[in-house]
Amino acid sequence: MKKISIYVPKSAVMEAVTPAYRLFNTANRFLEASGKEAFFDVEFVGLERHIQAQDGEYTIATSRLLSDVKRTDMVIIPALYGDLDHALQLNKDAIEWIVSMHEGGAEVASLCLGAYLLADTGLIDGKRCSTHWAYCDDFRKRFPNVEVVDGAIITDEGRIYSSGGANSIWNMLLYVLEKHTSRDIAILAAKYFAIDIDRDNQNAFTIFRAQKDHRDNEILRAQHFIEENFIDRITIDVLADKVNVSRRSFERRFKSATNNTVSEYIQRVRIESAKRTFEASLKNVNEVMFDVGYTDTKSFREVFKRITGLTPVEYRNKYSKN
Repeated sequence: MKKISIYVPKSAVMEAVTPAYRLFNTANRFLEASGKEAFFDVEFVGLERHIQAQDGEYTIATSRLLSDVKRTDMVIIPALYGDLDHALQLNKDAIEWIVSMHEGGAEVASLCLGAYLLADTGLIDGKRCSTHWAYCDDFRKRFPNVEVVDGAIITDEGRIYSSGGANSIWNMLLYVLEKHTSRDIAILAAKYFAIDIDRDNQNAFTIFRAQKDHRDNEILRAQHFIEENFIDRITIDVLADKVNVSRRSFERRFKSATNNTVSEYIQRVRIESAKRTFEASLKNVNEVMFDVGYTDTKSFREVFKRITGLTPVEYRNKYSKN
């Protein structure tokens, strides 16, 4: 059997703790119903016998303490809750155990903001990682040696997996389930839990929050100018002149401050405006395209799908209030 140890973090998101337990135990029932043996042995483990989650709203009983677990086949790290600095401090005593399990051959999978604890172990230095889209910028600053994969639902780095935010954790768990059983079992589980099994990005749920928590005043002025004039054709030279900075220096500083090139930033601002229009109005694709500064339909569709993961029509049909 494959031993799965779900680490219950102190200050955990309750909704991220239970899915793995439910999914793999349900998969066991499916396997047994098809005449096969149960494959997964799933347990909750932790630093204490009883762990409080979400400001003490819930208490989770663990089967074993970390000190009693000498080997396992997979460690799952659910999402952390609340103040992340505090949550990481509360769980620092689990880091050595997670590392030792991985060194002993165990796979490690983080769910949503569990990526912060995974990154704290150092196991993904120089590797790729997914997390909740709203925390990507903060994650980059905290863990500069880790490559954050924007919008990814699942990142597979061999024996280390990570998922996007919130319900994306189900997609990553289904991915792992399929990897260790079969496509048929994964599809059956996806249908049972009503999960879209092949959703591969969280871009459609992303809200672009312009990165302004830096201290480069010239770049801030350029950002405000872009956001107020994105319908117009804005060049790098115009922006650099506006803030009295050389073009070369401006491009370098803009990328450093916002984690976007100037062109990427303008596209993100325009597409965010298009998304809001699709959500709140009955305008067709061409009307919205012109409203946000595009004149070429093909270009608009390509940029929109690259950023959101959906075509303009798909996005409108999915999110329009009308």
